[in-house]
Amino acid sequence: MAAPKLAAPRVSPVRLADLRDVEAPDFRRGERYDGVRFSQVRADGQELGGADFLECEFDRPSFNETQLRGATFRDCILTEPYAPVLTAARSSWRDVEISNPRWGSAELYEGSWQSVRIDGGKLDFLNLRGSKLQDVQVTGCIINELDLGSSTANRVAFKDCTIGTLDVTGAKLKDVDLRGSEFRAVNGLGGISGVVIDDYQLSLLAPLLAGHLGIRVL
Repeated sequence: MAAPKLAAPRVSPVRLADLRDVEAPDFRRGERYDGVRFSQVRADGQELGGADFLECEFDRPSFNETQLRGATFRDCILTEPYAPVLTAARSSWRDVEISNPRWGSAELYEGSWQSVRIDGGKLDFLNLRGSKLQDVQVTGCIINELDLGSSTANRVAFKDCTIGTLDVTGAKLKDVDLRGSEFRAVNGLGGISGVVIDDYQLSLLAPLLAGHLGIRVL
């Protein structure tokens, strides 16, 4: 019987036109920003909970300790976003491209990601616990700790990434492609069903799988 075919992420390029340049935006909680280009904007420590960003472009923004809980990013491009602490729990990301992010602790738990692409960058801790992910592609990114615990993920791919610790405790995964990426440790092996790996990765996981299943190798 042939193995079921892997479904790849369906991610379309974000195309923006006729954007308005805003150099010193007056950010406010719950406001809507539509068709705006932000260049090197600093929103550090500001309250932007529930804000909506629609068809916006961010060039080297700083969101350190910015409160983005429940914010929405739709049809947006973010280039080199910076945040030692990113606070964006329960935020929504749809049709978004992120290039070379520099995030320390990225608190994005219980959020929604659909048709999102991340290229490059370095993330110390990417917390997606309890999130819903569909059609997400991450390429060439260094992630020290990736928490997918209790998340639901479908058609998600990590390509040529380096992942220190991957946590899939209680996750519901389908067509999650880890081939070509490196990871050193996996927590919650009971939730790894639905992940696709290559032969080399399987050899690295074999001792962990044996321990999880209670198999002794003598």
